[in-house]
Amino acid sequence: MVITQRYSDRFSDEDFAAVLPQETETVRGLYADGALRQIWLRGDTRGACFLLEAESLADAEAAVAALPLAQKQMSDFQIIPLRPYGGFGPTPTA
Repeated sequence: MVITQRYSDRFSDEDFAAVLPQETETVRGLYADGALRQIWLRGDTRGACFLLEAESLADAEAAVAALPLAQKQMSDFQIIPLRPYGGFGPTPTA
């Protein structure tokens, strides 16, 4: 899972507007490739939250590094590795 937050204190709305079309196309490419599963815009601040399908943390970092907002250091990207939840599977017996 990746949580982003724009550096709105460092960059203007015009700065972001110039990069967002490239960001959108890169996100669409990640989605088309199956790497990006779901994405939401944050309701508490300017940024997004999205789910990446990656073989490793390094692969997830590479996908994030390809985003124009990351390349231009215009947003913070927090990558949170997730593991499967086992609570819906079979209950172990003793």
